[in-house]
Amino acid sequence: MPREENPLAAGNGPLVEFARDLRLLREKAGKPTYRVLSARAHYSEAALSQAAAGRKLPSLDVTLAYVRACDGDSEEWERRWREVSVALQPPEPPALDDSPYTGLAPFRVEDAAQFFGRETLVEEVLDQLTRHRVVVVVGASGTGKTSLLRAGVTPKLAGPTVVLTPGPHPLEECLIRLARLAGTPVARPTDDPRGLHHVVRRIAPEEGELVLVVDQFEEVFTLCADRTERIRFIDQLLTAATTEHSTCRVVLSVRADFYGDCVGHPALSHALREGQVTVEPMSIDELREAVVRPAALVDCRVETALVARVVADAAGQHGVLPLVSHVLMETWRRRRGTTLTLKGYEAAGGIEHAVAHTAEVAFTALSPGHRRTAQQVFLRLCALGEGTKDTKRRASRDELDQLGGDVRSVLEHLATARLLVLGEDSVEIAHEALIRSWPRLREWLSEDREGLRVHRELTDAAATWRALDKDSGALYRGVRLALAQSWAEHHDGALSQSERDFLAASVAESTRIDAAERRRVSQLRALVALLSVLLLIAVGATWYAARAAQVSAAQRNSALAQKVATQAPALRTVDPALAGQLALEAFRLDPTADTRGSLLSTVIGPRTTVLTGDEARRAVAFGQRGTLLASAGDSRTVRLWRLPSPHSPEPAAEITGKSERVESLAFTPDGARLAAAGHDGVVSLWNVENPDVPRLLAEVRAHTEAVYHAGFSPDGTALITAANDGTAALWDVRDPSTPTRVSTLTGHDGPLSWAEFDPGGRGAVTASDDGTVGLWDVTDRARPVRTARLPVHSAVVNSAVFSPDGALLLTAGFDSSARLWDLRAEGGPREVGRLAQHRDTVQAARFSPDGKTVVTTGWDYTALLWDVSAPAAPTVIGTIAGHTNTVWAADFSPDGRAVATGGNDGTVRLTDVPGRILGGHTDTVRASAVSADGRTAATGARDGAVRLWDVADPDRPRRLALPASQMAKVRSLALSRTVLAAGDVDGLVRLWDVSDPARARLLPRPIQHPGTARTLSFSPDGAVLAVGGDDDEHVIRLWSLRDASRPLAVGEVTGATDFTPALAFSPRGDLLASAMSRTVRLTDVSDPARPRLVATLQGHTDRVLALDFAPDGRHLVSAGLDRTARVWEVRDPHSPSQVSTLAGHHGAVPAVAFSPDGSRIATAAYDHTVRLWDAHDPRAPVPWATLSGHPGEVHTVAFFPDGRNLLAGGRDGVALLWRIDPDDAAAEACALAHPPVTTEQRAAYFPGVDTSAPCR
Repeated sequence: MPREENPLAAGNGPLVEFARDLRLLREKAGKPTYRVLSARAHYSEAALSQAAAGRKLPSLDVTLAYVRACDGDSEEWERRWREVSVALQPPEPPALDDSPYTGLAPFRVEDAAQFFGRETLVEEVLDQLTRHRVVVVVGASGTGKTSLLRAGVTPKLAGPTVVLTPGPHPLEECLIRLARLAGTPVARPTDDPRGLHHVVRRIAPEEGELVLVVDQFEEVFTLCADRTERIRFIDQLLTAATTEHSTCRVVLSVRADFYGDCVGHPALSHALREGQVTVEPMSIDELREAVVRPAALVDCRVETALVARVVADAAGQHGVLPLVSHVLMETWRRRRGTTLTLKGYEAAGGIEHAVAHTAEVAFTALSPGHRRTAQQVFLRLCALGEGTKDTKRRASRDELDQLGGDVRSVLEHLATARLLVLGEDSVEIAHEALIRSWPRLREWLSEDREGLRVHRELTDAAATWRALDKDSGALYRGVRLALAQSWAEHHDGALSQSERDFLAASVAESTRIDAAERRRVSQLRALVALLSVLLLIAVGATWYAARAAQVSAAQRNSALAQKVATQAPALRTVDPALAGQLALEAFRLDPTADTRGSLLSTVIGPRTTVLTGDEARRAVAFGQRGTLLASAGDSRTVRLWRLPSPHSPEPAAEITGKSERVESLAFTPDGARLAAAGHDGVVSLWNVENPDVPRLLAEVRAHTEAVYHAGFSPDGTALITAANDGTAALWDVRDPSTPTRVSTLTGHDGPLSWAEFDPGGRGAVTASDDGTVGLWDVTDRARPVRTARLPVHSAVVNSAVFSPDGALLLTAGFDSSARLWDLRAEGGPREVGRLAQHRDTVQAARFSPDGKTVVTTGWDYTALLWDVSAPAAPTVIGTIAGHTNTVWAADFSPDGRAVATGGNDGTVRLTDVPGRILGGHTDTVRASAVSADGRTAATGARDGAVRLWDVADPDRPRRLALPASQMAKVRSLALSRTVLAAGDVDGLVRLWDVSDPARARLLPRPIQHPGTARTLSFSPDGAVLAVGGDDDEHVIRLWSLRDASRPLAVGEVTGATDFTPALAFSPRGDLLASAMSRTVRLTDVSDPARPRLVATLQGHTDRVLALDFAPDGRHLVSAGLDRTARVWEVRDPHSPSQVSTLAGHHGAVPAVAFSPDGSRIATAAYDHTVRLWDAHDPRAPVPWATLSGHPGEVHTVAFFPDGRNLLAGGRDGVALLWRIDPDDAAAEACALAHPPVTTEQRAAYFPGVDTSAPCR
C-alpha cells in the first residue's frame, strides 16, 4: 500500500489552501501514486509530494507539472500560484524605496549612475567621436540605442550637448533645442547648406565644441513627409559638423532597418563608412552587469539563480532590454530583505508577464481599424503547434505590405513598443513570451485554429506559387481548394492580394480541368473516375494528415532547438555544464547552422566547472597534489571535494561545528592536514588523509578576535595566523594534536588581514589595514625580528604573498590594485609593477607555482589572470567571469593548470589556465598566422607586440620567447615554414628565424616599406615576401628571402591608384591577388622581376579588406567594408568571374580564409562574430555555423591545418582557439557535464520532446 500523505497544518492560510486544492485535484484525477505522477510530470516524486505538503510554496514549474499530470487547468493554476506568491511575500523593507531599475522607459541622462553593461560600447562611441565629426549608432529596435546615448554617452561629454528626436519637422525641432541651450530665440536658417552651421557657431563656446545628438534618426524618414525638408535637414546637419571652422560634432542613432535609407544619401553613406558603431544585443557579461550592478548600488544582491534565469531568458533577443528592466523593477518590489530572488521574478511573471502588459497597452492605444490590422499581423507572425506550443514565425515585409491599409504605421507602432523586430526585409515577434503570455493573442489563436492552419498553408502555397513563376502545378486542387474557398468566404479581409490571386487562379484552373474531363469521357466513365478521385482524395487526405503531423513535429523540434541554441551560450559563464549539454541536445535534435554555431560557441574559452552552494565562499584551497579541494565560508561548514580530474569533482565529507564563518583554509604541503581559521578566533586542525572521514586533531582559540588568514610553513611544522586584534602568531604544530604558540608578531596600527611564510620558511610577511606590510625574519620562531615595514597601498592591504622563488612580493588592496615588489632590489624592496585593471577593491592575489602567472580577485565580481614573466609590465591574459558577487578567494592547483575561485555568490569555480586563449596583448589583435604543421601560431597587435605561441596542444597554448618583438602598432603578419614576418604602421617589417620556434632568432636586417605595412604574404615556398600598404606611389614590393638574413628586393607591382590593404599568393605562387579600393587585381608574378597585370575583379560596393585563395587555386574569396565576402572563379585568371556572394554579417568583414581542404570559408567581422560557410559548392556556399564569443570586433582569422581548429582575434586584445568540429565540441561539452542535466531541466527546455541525456 502506498504511504498516506501527512496531514496539512491547521488553519486556512493561502499556502495551506493551495496545498489542499492540489490534493483535491489529485483526488479528482483518481489519486495516482506519486510514482505515476513523476512519470507524467518529469519531476521527482519528492518534488511533487513537497508541492502538496503545505510547508512552502513550490516553484511555478513544479506546480504546473503537477497540475498537467492531474489533467488540471494550467492557466487557472498559474493565476492562483501568482496570487499565493504575492500573498506570501514579506513586507517590503522600509528603506530603499527607490528602484534602481528604470522599467520600460529608456534611461535618461539623470539615470547615468544606474546604467551598466554598455561601458565598452560607450567608450567606442566616444572614441569614434574623437576621430570623426559624424558618428552613426546603428542597431535593431529595442537594442538600447536611446539609453546608450542618453545615459551612457551624453553624461561623459565635456562640452555643451543638445539631444533631440527629429519629429515631423526636424530642422525646426533642432532650432528649438538650440534656442533652449542659448537661452534666446535663434533665427531660422536659409536654404544655404551652411545655415545651421552659422547658428551653431553663434551658440558654441569659444573654446571647445557643441555636440548634437539626434536620437531615433529614422523619424526623418518616417515622420518627415516633405522630402525637400528632409534633405535640407540632413545636408545642413552634416555640413554643420564637417565644414571648415565647424564648432560641433554630430551623433546619430538609427534603426538597422533604415540603414538602406541612410545609404541612399551620399554624405550619410560616407559617415556610415567612417564613423559607424553597431549596437548588438547585450552579451552575456553585459546582461549580467545590467542585472547585478544596479542592485549593488543600493547594497542589495541578486541571487545567482535569478541572474542565470534572466540571462537565459534575454540573451540574444532583440527588443527585450526594456522588458528585462521592467520585470527587474517588478522583482525589486517583491525582494526579500535586500535580496532579489528567483521566486520574486517568477511571482512578477518573468519577462513573459512584462511582455503581456506591454502588448495590451500598445494594442489598446490603436484605433479600431488599426487594431484589426494588428490582429492580422500577429496571426501571420505565429506558427501553430500540433500538440505543442505555438512559436513565432518570421514574415517578409512583402507579405505584410499586401494587407493594405496603413500597415506600415501599425508595424512602426508595435516596433516602438518593442513587440516586433523590424529587419531590412522581414518582421518577427520580439519574444516568444508574447505568444505564451498575452491573453488576447492566445484567444485569437484558439478561436479558429483549424481555420488559421488553412490560412497559413494558403499563405505558404501562394508564396511557393509566386516563387515558381505562377506554375499551374503549384495551384490548389480538390479538397485543399474546397477548404481554402470555404474559409476565405468568411475571412476575405484577412487575405493578402497574392493569396486572393492564388485562390482565383486555383479556381480557374480547377474549372478548366473539370470542363476538359467532362468533354472527354462518358457519363459512366465519369462516375467511375469520380469514385476513383474520391478514393484518391481519401488516401491523399490520410497521407497528408500523417505527413502534416510529421512536419508539425519537426517544426516544433526545430523551433525548440533554435530557442535553446539561443539560450545556451548565454548560460555559458554562469552554468557551463548546463549550457554545453543543452547546446549539444539542441544540435542533435535539429542539426542546423544555428544549433551547430551554438554548440561551438558554448564550449569556447577556458574549461570551467561550477560547484554551487547557498552561502558565500570566503576560502578555497587545493591539497593532496591537486586531488582534493576545500572550500568554506558563511555557512560555518568546510566542504571537501575529491578531484580525480579538475572537472570531475566528487563530493567528499563536510566538516561542521564551527561557531562562526570560516575565513581561511590551508593544507600542509603533503595535504594530510587542513587548518580552518574562523571569525570566532578559533583555528581547527584536521587530518584529511581520508577526505571521506576527516578527523579533528585540535581546536585552539588562536586570537581574541577574528582570524583572517592562516598558513603553514613549507615543511609543515609551523603555522602562522593573522587576526583582527592587530597581531600575528607563530605556532609549533609538529604535534598537530597540541598546537603551541611560540611567538607573537606586533607593530601594525590596525587589524591584520594576512600572514604567510616565505618559500624558504625563514621569513614571513604580515599585511594590515594600516596600508603597510611587515617583513620578518623568523629563523628563530621564538624570537621573530621585523626587518622592514613597507607602505604598499594607500588603504587597507588585503593580502601579501611571496613568489615561488621568494624574489617578489605581491600585495592587493582597497585601492583597486595589486602591486609587485622586488625584495632583492639594491637599497631595499621597491615597487616594480602594478596590476590595475579591477574596477573595485582587489581582495586576494596569488602566484602560480611557476611564478609566471598571477590571479587577482575583486569586488567587481571578476578574477583576472596576469602574465608577470616581465614584472615591470604585467598584462592581463584572461578573465574568470561568471561570479555574481565579490570574488573572495583564489588558489592555483599544484600543477598550475587550474585555478579555484570562491565568491559571495555561493559558488566555487574551477577554471583551466589559460585555456584556449592567446592573451596578453593590451590592444586590438590585428593579425595572426598558424604554421603549416599547426604547432605554432603568431599574433600581432596595436600595442606593438608580436607573440609566438606553441599550440601543439590547443587546449594548453604556451607562449614562446620572441626576441626584440616590440614594434609600433602591428598591422600585418606572415608565417612561412622558417620565417615570421611582422609589419607595423611605420613601415618596419621585422623578420625572425622560426625554424626552431622554441629558439626563435631575430634576423639582423628588417625590411623598410615607405608607408604603413598593411599586408604581408609569403609565396607558397617561402622564397618571396610581398609587402603592400600605404605609400605615395601605391607600389607592392616583392622581396627574395632565400637568404632571410639578407632580404633582396626583386620586383615591384605598380599601376595601383590607392593603398593595398590585402595580398594573397595563389597556391602555385605564380599569381598575386591584391586589394585596391573596391577591386581585386590579379598579377602574374611567375617572374617577380616582371610582374604583369592580368585581370581586375569588380563587384564589391565598398573597400576590399581581405583575400584568400582556395587550396586548389581555382577560386579566390574577397571580403570588405560592404559586409560581404565574394567568391571568384580564377581557374583562367585572364577571364575571372564572380560565382557567389556571402552575405549576413552586420559589420565590415576584415578577414577571410579558406579551410585547408577548401570545404569551408571563415569570415570574421566587426559584428563580433565569425561565420563559417559550407563551400563544397563554391557557386552556392551556405551558412554552416556562426561563432559568437568575441566581446568586440573580430579582425583576424586563420585555420589550423587539421581543419578542426580556428584562430580568431580582435578588439579585446585576445585570440581565441575555436573547436570547429562538432564531434570535438560534443566531447568537450560532455567532459564538462558536471552535474549532468536533470530530467526536469530537459523537460523544461524541451517540453513534449522525448530526449535522452546528451552525455552518458
